[in-house]
Amino acid sequence: MNTSGNREFFSPRDANGHGTHTASTAAGTFIDDVSYRGLALGTIRGGAPRARLAIYKVCWNVLGGQCSSADILKAFDEAIHDGVDVLSLSIGSSIPLFSDIDERDGIATGSFHAVAKGITVVCGAANDGPFAQTVQNTAPWILTVAASSMDRALPTPITLGNNKTFLVWSFSYFLDFNHFNQQHGSSLKPLHSKLNC
Repeated sequence: MNTSGNREFFSPRDANGHGTHTASTAAGTFIDDVSYRGLALGTIRGGAPRARLAIYKVCWNVLGGQCSSADILKAFDEAIHDGVDVLSLSIGSSIPLFSDIDERDGIATGSFHAVAKGITVVCGAANDGPFAQTVQNTAPWILTVAASSMDRALPTPITLGNNKTFLVWSFSYFLDFNHFNQQHGSSLKPLHSKLNC
């Protein structure tokens, strides 16, 4: 494989972190005292922390990230052969979508064969929308899961150059204020205080 300078691994490890992220979401173990840069301190875990994972790599970091139907179908075959109980796919196709029975949709075709063998197939609805016809992986034999929200807010106080402080809800909390101020001729600065989130 010629990756033309793109970083890639010839193993289940993914080059951009997406597969690793979704695996930890599914089966990550309990970890105490975790926060995201000081926000939302607590214990994290995956949805089923005692689950065992079988990971099949189907996407490659070439041409902007490609997932061929041949690789997807081969992974379904391997997973069926290995006797997995659940398949979780966090990939989709490009819009406009093919028909659920179109031979070019490896996810719909492979998942049909997995479900026929008694394996539950869960897929992400993708990141498009909230517009019409942007939900992906809609074959009726697939359990399609869309985005949800958190049960907490992550407010961040910022102080402007005129010393007015505002409470904002954004990950811009991690903004490099010095760099931002130099680029935009402003005097934005973080307010250093304990947050009660």
